Amino acid sequence: MKQRGEQLFHVQDAQAKQTLAALLRQWRPDLSWSEARELVTGRRVLVNGNLCLDPARRLQPGEVVKLTAAPASPPPSAEQVRIRHLDEHLVVVEKPAGITTMRHLEEADWPERRKQKQPTLDELLPRLIAREEGAGPLRGAASRRAPLPRVRPVHRLDRDTSGLMVFARTVEAERELGRLFKRHDVHRVYQAIVVGRLTEARTFDTHLVRDRGDKRRGSTELPQQGKRAVTHVRPLEALGGFTLVECRLETGRTHQIRIHLAEAGLPLAGEKVYDRPLGGPPWPDPSGAGRIMLHAAELGFEHPQTQAPLRFHMAPPKDFAELLRRLQAGKLM
Repeated sequence: MKQRGEQLFHVQDAQAKQTLAALLRQWRPDLSWSEARELVTGRRVLVNGNLCLDPARRLQPGEVVKLTAAPASPPPSAEQVRIRHLDEHLVVVEKPAGITTMRHLEEADWPERRKQKQPTLDELLPRLIAREEGAGPLRGAASRRAPLPRVRPVHRLDRDTSGLMVFARTVEAERELGRLFKRHDVHRVYQAIVVGRLTEARTFDTHLVRDRGDKRRGSTELPQQGKRAVTHVRPLEALGGFTLVECRLETGRTHQIRIHLAEAGLPLAGEKVYDRPLGGPPWPDPSGAGRIMLHAAELGFEHPQTQAPLRFHMAPPKDFAELLRRLQAGKLM
C-alpha cells in the first residue's frame, strides 16, 4: 500500500449508507479491500474528528472522513481522567485530549464490545465515580451487578481539546446547568497556541453556519443566517511566529474558537480542518503539533442546588506545555 500524506473526504448524498471501507476504496482506487480495512483497524481513519475502528460503519451525507499519515495514538485510559469535584448533583473532571465527550447519535446503539474499543468520557465516568464513592469493583460481585451512576453531559469539548468539563448527575442539575450555559452565566477560559502574531485584544462577533462553501463551518454575512458566536481573545505571550492567547467564550457554538481564530488568519497550532481561507491553500504550520493546541483552563459557575460559587483551574497538559517551552526557548520559530 502506497503511503500518502493526510487526506480529507466528504460523504456526498449519493454515497449515503455505504460502508467506510467501500468509500475508502472509492476515494482511493489504489486500495484493495484488505488495505482499506487495515487503514481503519490500524487507527488511521477519523470520522467527524473521531477515530473510527469499524470498517463496516455506514456513513451519512455530510460526514467528514480524514485519512491520517500516521496511526493515531491509543485513546486515554480511565486513569488519565481526573475528578476535581464530586457531589450528588454534579461532577467536574479534567478531560485529556484524545477522548470524545459523548457518542454521536448514530453510534448510540452500538454493542458494548464495539463501544469498548474507544470509550467516550460519559461512558468512562460512571465507573470512576463508583470507585470514588467506594462502590468500585473490589466490593464484590453483588456490587458490580448494581447499575452504575449515570452522568449527563451539558456541554462538550472537541476530541482533541483538553480541559475542564462539568457533567450533571440528576435531571434537576442537568436542567439548571443547561440554563446557566444558555444564559452564558458559565465562566469559561481557554488557552491556545496560534500560528501568527496577535498584538492586541480582539472580540469576534459573527454568525456561524455549518457550511461556509467548502463543507467547513464558518462565519456568514447573510442576514438572518447562522447562530451568533462571540469570542473574546487577548494575547498572553509572543512566541516568535506564534502567540499564546487566552479565549473567553460568551457563547458556546461548535468549533467557535477554532473558526474565529482561523478567520483572523491565526489558526491553532495543529489545526487540520480550519487551516485555510475559503478557496485557498492551507496556511503553513511549522509547529509539528499532533493535535490542536486548545485547552479549557478555567471553568466557573454557581452550583445548581446550593448556589455556591465553584471555580476551577487546570494547567495545560504535557504536550501543550512542551510545545510552549520549545517556543519560549526559541527552538521553533
